[in-house]
Amino acid sequence: MTKPLRIGIIGAGGNTRARHIPGFQAIDGVEVAVVCNRSEASSQKVADAFGIPRIAGDWREVIADPEIDAVCVGTWPYLHAECSIAALEKGKHVLTEARMAMDLAEAEQMLAASRAHPELIAQIVPAPFSFTYDATIQRMLQAGELGEIREVRAAHFMPAAVDPSAPMSWRQDTALSGKNIMTMGIHYETIQRWLVDKDPVWVQAVGTVFTRQRPDPETGELREVGIPENISVTAGYTDGSQTTLVVSSVASGFPFMCIRVDGSLGSLRYDLATDQLYRAAPGGDEHPVEPVPEESHRWQVEADFVASIREDKPVTLTSFADGVRYMRFTERVWESWTHEGMRVTW
Repeated sequence: MTKPLRIGIIGAGGNTRARHIPGFQAIDGVEVAVVCNRSEASSQKVADAFGIPRIAGDWREVIADPEIDAVCVGTWPYLHAECSIAALEKGKHVLTEARMAMDLAEAEQMLAASRAHPELIAQIVPAPFSFTYDATIQRMLQAGELGEIREVRAAHFMPAAVDPSAPMSWRQDTALSGKNIMTMGIHYETIQRWLVDKDPVWVQAVGTVFTRQRPDPETGELREVGIPENISVTAGYTDGSQTTLVVSSVASGFPFMCIRVDGSLGSLRYDLATDQLYRAAPGGDEHPVEPVPEESHRWQVEADFVASIREDKPVTLTSFADGVRYMRFTERVWESWTHEGMRVTW
């Protein structure tokens, strides 16, 4: 009988409970063997809910456990690098939640650790949008169907930070999120998938913290908010094209998420809320683009991770190298924002 692949869970947040644990448990020959959450009580609650046989009192116990083959790191970004590097050094495969790390330096350390252990799989949970259309969009752009690409624009408006009395969330806390800004990285990663190997060479960003202090969710004490509550970013490429991202958590109206690509021969607009792609000729009406079955995918992150371990399939969504690319963008945006919109090149 083939030995089961045993997974250890470090951090059992919402996405881990909703997707990763059920996803692993649905795969033949895969066992979620141990879970370590922020407290023994929360670990036991998750273990009871999903029939996980053991809990660990500290994440280091999971990594040191010789029975564990791979870890799924579901914590906030502040532990991604430390957990991932330690796991790789102990000979364990790694699937870590996004954002990849707190900053570019941590991301580069993670990539170096993965390259030092090429026999192990190192994968980041991908931005959960556009799986239905990624291959279609890549094909259309590479074939020149939109002509010369001039602009990519992304917008996400949400009311998460409208209430000034609301406690600080992990997305507003630099101690937990580092230099990651709201959902900016998620949308940039999606654009990065579409543009394949095309990276910007300069960036400018402005943003604001409207509520400068918020109560700590555990102690109630006021703490400084270190991450902007809105951000406007423009990035430029060597061919003159630009990407613009506008993300706001203080938008009090109806939430909105959209990415649009404009070329000399037409445009594509992807509605993230409805997972629908639209195409238009210059000045023309939009028409839905129907998914191409052989190009469409769905959420299969856990199955992809296991297939890479068992069958040596390359990681495509998302590799540590791709994570470093989007963390480099995040780092430069942070640098520009903290220097009052200074243009940052690289």
